[in-house]
Amino acid sequence: MAEILTLPEFLREGVRKWPDKPWLHTPEGTTTRAALYADALRCLGGLRGLGVEPGDHVVIVLPNGQDFLRAWFASGLCGAVSIAVNPQATSELPAVVKDTGAKLVVVPADFTAENLGGVPVTTVAELNAAEPAEPVVCAPESPATYIQSSGSTGRPKFIIETHGMYTMAAEGYPYWLGLTEDDVCLTTLPLSHLNAQAYSTLGTWGNGAELVLLPKFSASTFWETVHLYGVTVFNAIGAMIEILMEREPSSAERGHKLRYAYSAPAPVEARHKEIEKRFGLRLAIGYALSETPYGLIVPLDEPPAYGSMGRPRQHPRLGRVNEARIIGPGGAEVPAGQTGELQLRNPALSPGYFGLPDETRALRSDGWLHTGDLAYADAAGNLYFAGRLKEIIRRRGENLSPADVEVVLDAHPAVSSSAVIGVPSPLSEEDVKAFVLRKPDTEVDAGELAEWAAQRLPPYKRPRYLEFVESWPLTETHKIAKRLLPTTRTANEVDFDPRSGA
Repeated sequence: MAEILTLPEFLREGVRKWPDKPWLHTPEGTTTRAALYADALRCLGGLRGLGVEPGDHVVIVLPNGQDFLRAWFASGLCGAVSIAVNPQATSELPAVVKDTGAKLVVVPADFTAENLGGVPVTTVAELNAAEPAEPVVCAPESPATYIQSSGSTGRPKFIIETHGMYTMAAEGYPYWLGLTEDDVCLTTLPLSHLNAQAYSTLGTWGNGAELVLLPKFSASTFWETVHLYGVTVFNAIGAMIEILMEREPSSAERGHKLRYAYSAPAPVEARHKEIEKRFGLRLAIGYALSETPYGLIVPLDEPPAYGSMGRPRQHPRLGRVNEARIIGPGGAEVPAGQTGELQLRNPALSPGYFGLPDETRALRSDGWLHTGDLAYADAAGNLYFAGRLKEIIRRRGENLSPADVEVVLDAHPAVSSSAVIGVPSPLSEEDVKAFVLRKPDTEVDAGELAEWAAQRLPPYKRPRYLEFVESWPLTETHKIAKRLLPTTRTANEVDFDPRSGA
């Protein structure tokens, strides 16, 4: 076996080992690796028939499901570069198509394409009607996907994910969690992001396990799903766990096969123990980012270091390939107990950002990945999260830029200016809080602004909290001093329930 595989090599190997074993369970039904791979080869033929060549950019606007994987696999087998757009954020599609120079857009059958600059549109059904084609030969360092992320300035960034990044993550995930071909994994995370793509999808494909893939998380049906499919591993984010904890205890929380909930961030020790005791499972805590799937993992074969992100993840075949260090403000590595920027070095680092050479150099200026996250280590080498250098808000498993929200609020006729920050969430990660300065002699209330935002932003970008201000704290250069805005609850703010859609 090659040292680092490409996606065509990795997908073929999974079909060779487990062709007819049930693999993917979705609301559409159950399919095998062989069946889905055969569809992907036909979709590959469809892509070629539409002129897609290695290196071309293919935008995929599909929800979690079998069609997404048919299109995504076909793009990888073609040597093209896929860019997945969250179907909840289709307002961003024209900019994505333009900024990436897309050759083709794959959409649902009922999708109305507008403002795509003449770029052709197709469906998976149309692609799947073609004759199958042979996969290309590519290299592990070849780009496979761009993951869209928002920068602190609001300018979209497209993170380059290589074939090798995906296959290394796919081999690593089962190894880190001790999974076997008898496991059944569940994810509701969006396939427009690395976690669901690399860990749940490719991780189960490559180790013989089964995957339950659902379009969204539902606390009311979660335990029913776990029992129905015999789920043993749940790929979650912290908010999902907390939402389950908020519900009344039920008998369905016991008598299941669920062993692990793979999650982040790490809860405090008391909450960690409370979750594990109530649900009869173990939390598997990890840390990664789109710029590298090889982050950190809390070892499951030792007593947990509560609150920790863990230690560097390693590879089951290649051994110790991942290093971490903490760099202080002066540029030198700091000792245990001192806080600095977490940096990582491994063979699964992103080459950088598409079309952004300056940002790419800053990301990997010296061979180490600069995560922008603050951390510190204990004497045993466990690493602990200590904050963010960047302004990015982490909400519901998505990264969002405050500027994306501010530009929408500022467009309201009654708004003079706005400032958006991340504030601690009672569920997990962060919530979005917007401060708004109204124009003189105008009237607008919080409910009207919430509706305005709901019509223009995907759910995870909509403010949970909104507060009107009479003036701004300003820096010496007359910019809004966001650090002086309150991150705690105030009497003047309006709180929209995070699950109300507001």
